[in-house]
Amino acid sequence: MPNATVGEYMVRDVQYVAPNMTVQEVIDKLLASNFHGFPVVENGYLLGYVTAKELLRFTDLPKAKLRSVMSRGTLCAIPSMSIDDATRILFRYGLRNLPVVDENKKLVGIISNIDVVRSQIEKSRPGKVMNVKSFMEKQNNVTFRIHNGEVPIAEMIPTQKEVYMDELVGRQYEIKRGLNEPIIVIRRHKGFLVVDGHHRIMAAHRLGLTNFNCIILEPNDMDVKLGLEVTAERWGLHTLDDVKIIEGSKHPFMEITTMLLPQEIAGNINNVLMERMEENPGPGVPSPMGPTPRVDRPSASKGAKKAGAKKSSAKKAPAKKAESKKTPAKKEPAKKEPAKKPAAKKPAAKKSAAPKSKA
Repeated sequence: MPNATVGEYMVRDVQYVAPNMTVQEVIDKLLASNFHGFPVVENGYLLGYVTAKELLRFTDLPKAKLRSVMSRGTLCAIPSMSIDDATRILFRYGLRNLPVVDENKKLVGIISNIDVVRSQIEKSRPGKVMNVKSFMEKQNNVTFRIHNGEVPIAEMIPTQKEVYMDELVGRQYEIKRGLNEPIIVIRRHKGFLVVDGHHRIMAAHRLGLTNFNCIILEPNDMDVKLGLEVTAERWGLHTLDDVKIIEGSKHPFMEITTMLLPQEIAGNINNVLMERMEENPGPGVPSPMGPTPRVDRPSASKGAKKAGAKKSSAKKAPAKKAESKKTPAKKEPAKKEPAKKPAAKKPAAKKSAAPKSKA
C-alpha cells in the first residue's frame, strides 16, 4: 500500500491520564492496563507522555500531582505523516508509541510499533519501484530492466539540489544500526543517476561507506538522454559533493515531530543521536533525556527537589576533597617562611639541607 499514512493505521480510541491525577492514581491505572505508558491530556490537548520507568522515580511521592513531576512535551505525529516517517521516529528513539495530534495539537490517536508492523505486512514493497519504472518509461520512451546490486557511492549522480542536516544525522544513525534500505538508481554511461533516496546516500557518503545496496533500473537504450539527467546537468550536479546541506532549518517531518518539545530540547535532539553514534549504544534515548527524548524534571515537587539537592551535594563532595588535598601543599611553604624571621642564618641552612633537596 504505497503512501500509507499514520491516520490510516493509528488507534483512535486512546486511553490517557490527566495532569491533576496523583502519581499513585497513574500507577494504579498503569498496573490495571496492558500499556507501558499514557499520553497526558488536558482539555483535549496533548501535554506530554508518561511511562512506567518515569513513574518509578516518584514512587516515594504517591500524592504528588502528575503535573508537578511530569516532563514537558513529547515527540508526536500528525495523521497525514507517512508511515515510513513515523517508523523512523519510533526506531530512532526506541519508542513503543507515538501520540498523534491534529492542527490544534489536540490528541486524535496513537501509532504503535504493532501498527507499523501491520502496515508493513499490508504494504506492497515493489509498488514504489514499479511506479518509478512506469513513469520513467513513459517520460523517456525507453524500457527498463530491474535488478539489485551494490553500487559505488563515488559513481552516484544526484538529481536533488539540497538535503537537511537534521535528517542526515537521523539517516546516519539508522545506517549504523543496520537499517540499510536500498535506494533507486538508473545506470548511465558515467555513473548511476539517483532517483530516490538522497538523504540515505548522502548519509552513507558522510559515514565514509564506499558501496550501497541499490535497486538498479537499466534502460534498453543507454544513449537516450533522460529528463532527470538534463535537470541534474542544468543544476550543476555531477557528484554527491555538489548537493547543498541545509543546516539552519529542520526537515519538514522533523519540524512536525518536535513541535511540542521545548525549544532547547528540539534543537538538541540530533546531538543526542550524534553522541550515540560515537558511543554505539543499544536502542533507546540516553538518560539525560529520559526514556523518551523529553526534558529532565525541572518542575519536580519539593520532595523531589530535596532529593536532587542531596544528589548534587554528593556529587560536589569529591571536588571538595580534591581541594583539601591541594591546599596543604600550598600552605607548606607558607609555614616554613615564618621560620626565617627569628633565626636568619640557621633556618636558611635548614632549608638548603632538607626541603630544597626533596623538591
